Amino acid sequence: MVKVQQEPKAPQPPQEQPKPGLESKMTPRPRYEAPLYKGADKLKDKVALITGGDSGIGRAVAVLFAREGADVAIVYLPQEQSDAEETRAAVEKEGRRCLLLPGDVTQPKFCEQAVERVVQEFGKLDVLVNNAAFQAEQKSVLDISDEQFEQTFRTNIFGYFYMVKAALKHLPEGGSIINSGSITGMRGSEELIDYAATKGAIHAFTKSLAQSLVEKKIRVNCVAPGPIWTPFIPSTSAEKAEQHGEGVPFKRPGQPEEVAPSYVFFASEADSSYITGEVLSVLGGEQTTW
Repeated sequence: MVKVQQEPKAPQPPQEQPKPGLESKMTPRPRYEAPLYKGADKLKDKVALITGGDSGIGRAVAVLFAREGADVAIVYLPQEQSDAEETRAAVEKEGRRCLLLPGDVTQPKFCEQAVERVVQEFGKLDVLVNNAAFQAEQKSVLDISDEQFEQTFRTNIFGYFYMVKAALKHLPEGGSIINSGSITGMRGSEELIDYAATKGAIHAFTKSLAQSLVEKKIRVNCVAPGPIWTPFIPSTSAEKAEQHGEGVPFKRPGQPEEVAPSYVFFASEADSSYITGEVLSVLGGEQTTW
């Protein structure tokens, strides 16, 4: 009999946290261990750098990359240190190494230093996952301050750009860049105008960069999730946390462990050697058009 992964249903308990939010304080805790996922050495002895790797989707990706044989480095904000240490423990439980890199991807110098630290520690870099993000809801475009608008763009698209520029001098043929997009980048969002705009930019950045790097045999792809249960959600509002995921056909938010295999797919030469410039949506049964 085929096992069916049982995940928490909506509604979730109402809860709220200050930004950026900690996974350790969420109820229920996001699921990242993926008990049904069996490793097959798809990333054996590879080295991956994951921004926003301390929690949520980034943590689940780090764990599955390790299960597939990769050593991992994660970038995160200093205030997320406790979550990052839990991620490191989870990666080490899989038998691989995890390098912690606290810092801010909005700063190009830090991005360069982070990549160099990875190469110094592990000797190479094979996979870059751009996943760090900032999100803040506002009822009207008039409520979005210049400071918020700039922070959203600097984190969500400038940070991706800086990390790619820093990583490219080290990525080999067969290397992979994976960006985190969003359903909001496909259809927009009335209360996440700046965030949705950056996610649309990430989708276009993915497709353009894929064309630019195809001759170097570096593949560039994107995963665009729908509602996923991560620290983003309680750092938005208690009401949004409670209702998160109710509107999709699955009637619940996705768990990080349900999204992470898509990143393994794009990182693995065995699985996606003929795929670049793709945006893969993971939406809980929701349909979208471009």
